[in-house]
Amino acid sequence: MEQDTTELFEEFKELSASEFFRRNKQMLGFSGKIRSLTIVFHELITNSLDACEEAGILPDITIELKRLGKDHYLLKHADNGPGIPEDYITKVYCQMFAGSKFRNIQSRGQQGLGCSGCVLLSQMTTGQPVKIRSRYKDGNELKGVEMTVKLDVENNTGIILDRKDFETDRTGSGIEIEFKEVSYSMSEQGAYEYIRRTVIGNPHARIVFKDPTGRKYTFERATDQIPPLPKEVLPHPKGVTADDIINMCKNTNKKRFKNLLMDSLSRVSVAKIKELEEATGIDMNKRPKSITWKEAEAVVNQFDQMKFMAPPTSGLKPIGNEQIEKGINEILLPEYSTAITRKPQSYRGGVSFIVEAGIAYGGKAGRSVGTQKKAEIMRFANRVPLSFDQGSCAITEALKSIDWRRYGIRDLDNAPITVFVNIISTNVPYLSTGKQSVAPEEEIVREVRQATMKIARKLEKYLRAKKAAKNEEMRAKVFEDLVPVILKQSAQLAERDIPEYEKVMDEVTHKAKIMDMKDRLKQPEIKPMEIKTEEPELRMKTVDEEDFSQEEQYDGGID
Repeated sequence: MEQDTTELFEEFKELSASEFFRRNKQMLGFSGKIRSLTIVFHELITNSLDACEEAGILPDITIELKRLGKDHYLLKHADNGPGIPEDYITKVYCQMFAGSKFRNIQSRGQQGLGCSGCVLLSQMTTGQPVKIRSRYKDGNELKGVEMTVKLDVENNTGIILDRKDFETDRTGSGIEIEFKEVSYSMSEQGAYEYIRRTVIGNPHARIVFKDPTGRKYTFERATDQIPPLPKEVLPHPKGVTADDIINMCKNTNKKRFKNLLMDSLSRVSVAKIKELEEATGIDMNKRPKSITWKEAEAVVNQFDQMKFMAPPTSGLKPIGNEQIEKGINEILLPEYSTAITRKPQSYRGGVSFIVEAGIAYGGKAGRSVGTQKKAEIMRFANRVPLSFDQGSCAITEALKSIDWRRYGIRDLDNAPITVFVNIISTNVPYLSTGKQSVAPEEEIVREVRQATMKIARKLEKYLRAKKAAKNEEMRAKVFEDLVPVILKQSAQLAERDIPEYEKVMDEVTHKAKIMDMKDRLKQPEIKPMEIKTEEPELRMKTVDEEDFSQEEQYDGGID
């Protein structure tokens, strides 16, 4: 018996964004216990860094992770940013696809899923609400508000369970949030390593972390220079689709199609409009809302045939050579380091990007595996560490394709080096919504290779000079044993006084040349950055369970 068609659709219903991600949390990166916790750290730290930089504040971030049981943790995160106005607190923490990053601009985050995704994971694994404290300026008045909230998954909104005001003399925000089915690890993919790499890529940040054992790590900032804010840039004609054109036409208040194209796309001039009109036969004076899909396709196809200036790069703000080296030196204390920032390029014809690379040799560079030192690859996108999916990433593909033997490194996997690569773009081509791996676009792979080979040549020069100095020193030691005997015997044969030993040694062993070579090999003196660790029973100030607040963070709670 055939079933009534209407019965087939009785269970038909819509899912809110929150409900969709509740069923597909792996799309937010929450897959695996270690990875889930690291992604939480990533989302909260990223939001704090963005907020501080936009407000012109040097970031101070405090994180405490307390173990409540097996795979059960309480996370307390606080920053000194501008805070969140009360009306926006539930939007930031309890609403998917809500935020200020939906623009064509270089940004750490782009989807408006971060903080609300963390709240969703907490609610899914513990059923507990989260506590949020915000200090913000309302006109000339400083306000403090504390809220206990839950996420209404069905309606993708926040529910305020409790609210109270408190006095404050500074700005900032903090969250107390509980998780189960997550795990803290000191591994390369763990939360501690994520913080360490974040400070290397963001040398202007200071992060204090108290781990589940009670040990406190202080990562001091290497520079007081706040990165310049990136600027929004217009899409390039080579990077738009017919759907983009139709969408622009629907949402514009322009009266003429040509004005829309010139104001909404970069590098589109009056001359280009004329060329476009002649080639397509489309009236450029017609109203944008009357543009059909066929006409939009014709415009995009013609864009592919036309020549335009390269995409604008003024909106891209790389870290810079000097700042990369400061970050590397502060954390890794290497024997040698160097960095490079390449000139802007574009992929897919219309998306601009910049590749930066750094390399560190010796010191704490590389990763320790037992008693061995192995190479460490640090991948970044817009200053954000990429901790997972390394094998499928364009950065890894590019580095593995280099013949490192040409640069004095016999085996990359077993060399005491750290290779740092950062990709800057308004639209980093991630392979998935987890944003942990960059698509192997041909232009990106090529630029990563070129940047890395350039700094590898500098490392090779250093290693060659170091080897030469070592050979000279070994040769000198041979003479140091023989010259005194020869001097004594020669003086006796010649019936003369024994000549001055040091003067002859300098000439015979080229000691002056060796010392000069050693001086040239020396790196500028690096002030050792202590990742301060304090055993709780010795020097740690106890963190009050009820008051993990900015008062403690900035009034002396951090040594």
